[in-house]
Amino acid sequence: MEKFFFTRLQYRSGDWNTDQRMPSNILNSLVEYTTIPVDTQERVVALSSDEIFDCPFCYISGHKLVEFDDKERSNFEKYVRNGGFVFADDCNHDIDGLFAKSFEQQMATIFGADALEKIPNDHELYSSFFEFNDGPPTTSYELNGWGDDLVHDYLKAIKINGRIGVLYSNKDYGCEWDYEFKNKRWLAKDNTQFAINIIVYAMTA
Repeated sequence: MEKFFFTRLQYRSGDWNTDQRMPSNILNSLVEYTTIPVDTQERVVALSSDEIFDCPFCYISGHKLVEFDDKERSNFEKYVRNGGFVFADDCNHDIDGLFAKSFEQQMATIFGADALEKIPNDHELYSSFFEFNDGPPTTSYELNGWGDDLVHDYLKAIKINGRIGVLYSNKDYGCEWDYEFKNKRWLAKDNTQFAINIIVYAMTA
């Protein structure tokens, strides 16, 4: 098996380089919990580059405007329709925020107005490795008085041939997992476990 590597998508608009420590934390969790071979160096790939088609898993995030240019839009669609997996996380955790509105508009433009839909909380994503019987775990950022101050009890997705191609979160998992991995020992429960489910689903579904 080839080594798994974590790809962050760089896009022309907005702020794509959020949550700097999160990738190494997630990669450490893959080493701790699974036998998946891991490249421990995060890769940053421009969405406009054809390098994206060599990536098994991509992460896209930000707080600001998401406005793909023609090449970025074309690559995003081609990547997803051909079996790629993108995890999109709204750092504002705000369904009325700029990232959410503009990213969802991009998805509607590319895949159709109804393509992005809520996924049920018994979806296989929530049992692909660890069991999350209540659906997506809550983050500490959802009730901190910033963003929309709501706990989102669902995730959204765009499915291609029955498989999730774009997983979309307003829960700000990126910030939740943005800490030095050595500090996980202080947590009552490792909150990066859901990231393992996402990656395992992306690689096996």
